[in-house]
Amino acid sequence: MDAVDAFYVPLGAGRFRATEHTAGPWTPDAQHFGPPSALLARALEEVPAGREMVLGRVTVEILGPAPVAELAVRVELARPGRSVELLVAELVAGDRPVARATAWRFAASDTSEAAAGDAAPLPPPEGCPPASWPPGWHGGYLDAVEWRTVAGGTDRSGDTTVWARQRVALVDGEKPSGLQRLLTIADSASGVSARLDPGRWLLINAELTVHVHRAPVGEWIGMAAATVIGPSGVGTAHSTLHDTGGPVGAGRQALLVRTR
Repeated sequence: MDAVDAFYVPLGAGRFRATEHTAGPWTPDAQHFGPPSALLARALEEVPAGREMVLGRVTVEILGPAPVAELAVRVELARPGRSVELLVAELVAGDRPVARATAWRFAASDTSEAAAGDAAPLPPPEGCPPASWPPGWHGGYLDAVEWRTVAGGTDRSGDTTVWARQRVALVDGEKPSGLQRLLTIADSASGVSARLDPGRWLLINAELTVHVHRAPVGEWIGMAAATVIGPSGVGTAHSTLHDTGGPVGAGRQALLVRTR
């Protein structure tokens, strides 16, 4: 058993050891992709900038399973600019890339007087009951996050809204940023809003794209998730992402859908 209350232990020089808290609900040997997505976001946030800038979009391309083992993170500024920049980060297990993230970074400015278009905030998490998961989904990542149900249900099919809060740090000894908390949860949309029996169907997301118009504040991340299944083996999971003050962005996942 891991005694560390974090998803990752830093080893220096961009290397990290994944703990058992990262394990997905289907196998203890592969990570749920929430923590790896957040680890990539952490690397993107650390790229130096010549002025105040904010990340407005992060896309994580999932290239293969991420083992619960040692990983390395590489990051670069791929396209510098005065107003808009493109960043790229890669997560590597051994000599095999398992994920690649691209992010657009924008020059920050005060647009508070023009802010508009947000939906209403979700009901507060304190009044929402604990979430339940389908039989056989347990351990690792699911236990490392506190889940509360706002609408629908994580143990049934269809649109579902939840609150989620990390019980452990992303990296041991660090407090996660709002963006890191957001990416830790955003990859769960397809599982939260699954429309098909996981005993009969596979829904595998090949990527995660998160657009952010406001940095999340506080520990709780809200997710209003819905999944659409197409007729040809492809689906899409959509989510509106919140903090307790209201929406902060949106997530999308492209899904491979097939029978087991």
